[in-house]
Amino acid sequence: MTKRKVVVDYGLCEANAICMGINTDVFHLDDDDTLHILKPDVTPESEHDINEAVRRCPRQALSIVEVDDDQD
Repeated sequence: MTKRKVVVDYGLCEANAICMGINTDVFHLDDDDTLHILKPDVTPESEHDINEAVRRCPRQALSIVEVDDDQD
């Protein structure tokens, strides 16, 4: 079984916090300007916001990947 997760490419991320502005339950920017994915699983409740964050990321640092359940 596979599930979808949102991931960040830290080499591209500039800590613009646009994603955090879309959903603070999923994305958090700490005091050191490091982005943390608080809830990486794409769920029916978070799917719209995660898709929007991926679409609006200025550096295209966010993406959605499929992973096997045993790779958590």
